Amino acid sequence: MKLLFIFSITCLCMLSSSNGSTGRGDGLPVRAVNLGGWLVTEGWIKPSLFDAIPNKDLLDGSGVQLKSVTVGKYLCAETGGGTIIVANRSSASGWETFSLWRINATTFNLRVFNRQFVGLDSHGNGVDIVAVANAPSQIQTFHIDRNPNDLKRVRIRASNGFYLQVKNEELVSADYDGNGGWGDDNPSVFILSTSGGLQGEYQITNGYGPLLAPPLMKEHWSTYIVEDDFKFIKENGLDAVRIPVGWWIASDPNPPKPYVGGSLQALDHAFSWAEKYGMKVIIDLHAAPGSQNGWEHSASRDGSQEWGRTDENIQQTVDVIDFLTARYAKSPSLFAVELINEPLSPGVSLDRLTKYYRAGLEAVRRHSQTAYVILSDRLGPHEPLELVDFAKGFTKVAIDVHHYNLFSPIFDNLTVQQNIDYVNTNRTQQLTHITVPNGPLIFVGEWTAAWQVRDASKEDYERYAAAQLRVFGQQRFGWAYWTLKNVQDHWSMEWVIKNGIIKL
Repeated sequence: MKLLFIFSITCLCMLSSSNGSTGRGDGLPVRAVNLGGWLVTEGWIKPSLFDAIPNKDLLDGSGVQLKSVTVGKYLCAETGGGTIIVANRSSASGWETFSLWRINATTFNLRVFNRQFVGLDSHGNGVDIVAVANAPSQIQTFHIDRNPNDLKRVRIRASNGFYLQVKNEELVSADYDGNGGWGDDNPSVFILSTSGGLQGEYQITNGYGPLLAPPLMKEHWSTYIVEDDFKFIKENGLDAVRIPVGWWIASDPNPPKPYVGGSLQALDHAFSWAEKYGMKVIIDLHAAPGSQNGWEHSASRDGSQEWGRTDENIQQTVDVIDFLTARYAKSPSLFAVELINEPLSPGVSLDRLTKYYRAGLEAVRRHSQTAYVILSDRLGPHEPLELVDFAKGFTKVAIDVHHYNLFSPIFDNLTVQQNIDYVNTNRTQQLTHITVPNGPLIFVGEWTAAWQVRDASKEDYERYAAAQLRVFGQQRFGWAYWTLKNVQDHWSMEWVIKNGIIKL
């Protein structure tokens, strides 16, 4: 009878080590924290990084509207692009907003709604302004002069040396050669306003430029996350870090411009510290080439989502995964590789995404049979179970879902208790729905103690965080808090731990 009992337990253990039922003996579930804002810049996490950028309101991806002082109307890309620029709109929306591509502090390309670039009409008289080019060249380059006494008043010099002027509502040309002052009678003067804007890795490195960006970024990497942070993490009941990285890290020390070399050395240090303190590392490809979601945390230049449109683009991303796994495969701290973070539906199709995931899985397995591979769930409209059947065909695979009681109108007016109830009921249901027998593990890769509730007490935050810890802690792969450090207190796990809101 005793032998039969042992045999039964052995069989259960063998089953529990399958793809869908890995237990604590394999280091699961993880209790992790994200090292956000470190190797992939997000300005909202540490805004002071951007303070010294000249013309910092005119970074890559900033939307600008230009109102002619003489006709009182906004410049507009007629039909959103592909034809002339006019000045006949009384209010500014999409077609009246030009996205900046920054060359230096005063020189820019202007991208219109349909993704063409503003420039001189090379097929006409050479001075009329059109938006027909799919890629910028010299004739799509403009210098913005700002009135030192009123920075909203600007004049725009084209590559032919002349300033743009509005001759009438249907004719904008680059043939104004005089100064004429900054008054309302000067047809080359515009009132500039900005909207949107990004503060990611592209913006900070291109904003500071090739001379100032390298020392600033290296100083940030060497001081923002240090060995003592890993000691703090370990001492406070966490056993893993999820480290967002950008695709350019694979080209270190000479990544494509405007990116700066040195982030790979910082990642090396992270692995050394993780090994010293017996911690696990999840490498997370947070920013893929071309941007998988158009947001600053994916290093988008101007809000466009270009990743996955071509096989070349996908192969470049696979090469990054291959490089990172090969480099760290022998480290006892390499626990998982997340192939991409937050691809956005419908811009990233499921077919393209699973094609990449298959190639990425193969890249990881070329170097490691023990590292987990994490597949990020798509954001936006999608079927919650869309990756489950695909993932069933592989071992040591997890699906990453992110759960914030934020970023949706449904959370705007919830009370403290309603937020807690939502976690206990809705989040439990959502996670149960995607947890299937012999399916992939589930990983809540991002969550936070922040919410929309105003004037909440410390006890309210404690109850809210405890509910999430309880629900997310039931996931077989575990969870990772976003993020270790943040100027906004409740987004910082360091702060919430030190202030007793989260107790592990």
